Amino acid sequence: MKIYNNPNVTKAMKVYNTNTKKNATETAKGIEQSKDQLQLSEVAKDFQVAMKAFKKLPDIREEKVADIKNRIQQGTYNVSGQEVADKILASLRIDQKI
Repeated sequence: MKIYNNPNVTKAMKVYNTNTKKNATETAKGIEQSKDQLQLSEVAKDFQVAMKAFKKLPDIREEKVADIKNRIQQGTYNVSGQEVADKILASLRIDQKI
C-alpha cells in the first residue's frame, strides 16, 4: 500500500528526520554514549577458579594405578561382580541426576 500526500505521514517523517539529524550531530560532537558492561557474580568467580584447578588435575591418578597393578601382580586384587555392578549402577544414578 502506498500513501501519497498524507499530512500526518509528512509530519511524522519531519519529526523522525529532525531527531535522526540531532542524534547524528550529538554523536559527532563527542557526546559519550553508554557502553555495555559485564559483571561476574562472586559465585561465578569462585566457579571459574574451581574449573581452573580442576583442569590442572591429571586424567589418570598414577599412584592409584600403580597400587592396583602391584596388587594384581601379587594376586591380592579381588573385586566381586557385585561390587562392579554396584559401581556401574551408582554411576548411572549420578549421570541421571545431572
